Amino acid sequence: MSYAYAANPSQAPLFTLEATSFQARPGEIVAILGPNASGKSTLLKLISGALAPLSGRVLLNGFPTHSLDPRGRARRIAVVQQESRLLFPARVWEFVLQGRHPYSRGLAFESEEDVLIAKNALAQVGAVALNDRWLDQISGGEKQRVILARALAQQPLLLLLDEPTLHLDIGAQVDLLEALQRLARQNRYTVVVVTHELNLAGGYSDQVVLLHRGKSLRVGPPASVYQRELLEQVFQTALTVEMGGSGRPRVSILSDS
Repeated sequence: MSYAYAANPSQAPLFTLEATSFQARPGEIVAILGPNASGKSTLLKLISGALAPLSGRVLLNGFPTHSLDPRGRARRIAVVQQESRLLFPARVWEFVLQGRHPYSRGLAFESEEDVLIAKNALAQVGAVALNDRWLDQISGGEKQRVILARALAQQPLLLLLDEPTLHLDIGAQVDLLEALQRLARQNRYTVVVVTHELNLAGGYSDQVVLLHRGKSLRVGPPASVYQRELLEQVFQTALTVEMGGSGRPRVSILSDS
């Protein structure tokens, strides 16, 4: 699939995402990796159906995602944005229940089943103890887990996350990626994560899509994508790449000193 941004149809594109192809399977984590302005968020919007590709298709169980109506899309695809702003103060359980909106009927209140699903979503991310807390009173790492719980309450087939570890400390980053890995394995979610964090992508993903200036340079397992010369070309930084005992790559930045 491909896509292009332009100020108006008569002008040349301001940004082009060239032909990109990969398959994301249930139970797997796919990392879309690249520096800023490489096309990561655009690709995520194409996958979610928020944008329609100029060529090619994005299929979820055989159906083009951009052709789904908003309610049908929200029942199949959950998107965790970089920033989730609250329009009003809310307790954690109220916020997670918002994930049940795609299943609501008119102005009806949430059902017992909705409440049970929301509680289960909090349990899946280890956040049951936060149930009655106000969102503005919990830490960044806790808030990210709660946002993930709201996405799980949608009961999606496909879980998309845009820079989910942004602004989190290292411990919270690892906790979140381990939770995503566990959820993918146990619940057979298909998880796609946009990131520029080389070691997190290499340590937790099953596939990596490496983007650079709107081009997909390589797609495959981290061990095959993490080639030093290729990563140095993309990130414009001197690096070393080592393989750990688990076969996972580890990237270090070379200092000038």
